[in-house]
Amino acid sequence: MTVDTVGRFERALEGLEVGLERVAAADASERIERISQEPAVGAPLPFDGVALPKSVTTEPTAAELEGARTGVTPVGFAIAEYGTVAVESTPRGAEPIALYPEHHVAVVAESDVVPDLGAGFDRLADGFDAGRDSVVFATGRSATADMGDLVHGVHGPGDVTVIVLEDR
Repeated sequence: MTVDTVGRFERALEGLEVGLERVAAADASERIERISQEPAVGAPLPFDGVALPKSVTTEPTAAELEGARTGVTPVGFAIAEYGTVAVESTPRGAEPIALYPEHHVAVVAESDVVPDLGAGFDRLADGFDAGRDSVVFATGRSATADMGDLVHGVHGPGDVTVIVLEDR
């Protein structure tokens, strides 16, 4: 990863009207808590020193998932070129947590932001080799213009925030 890869990712997200925050791992739990609106659901975060707020339900029922305002998920990797996050499928179901609530908070390590689609495919191949064979790619907020004007949040989150954990 080049120094500019995260900057490139940030610029791509700006064009998609998605916020990006660079946060030290030591501060991430507090930041996630501040931007999460309750009720909130989440998938366990596999980053050292980063935890979900206690108010976040990690094994939501269908009703809790449907009623959640915020969904917090880890991201296996992100593609800077397109502002895309790759939410890896998990046995507990991280994908619905990323897709159902109004606000998706995606958490990714700085070292997992790759520059382009080719590097993303390399990451996919590595994951498939390790038995992780399903991923949801999300680029920006949910949007549709099927019925005329562009509308956000009809079939997915209308608001997305990406938290990049600094590798210091």
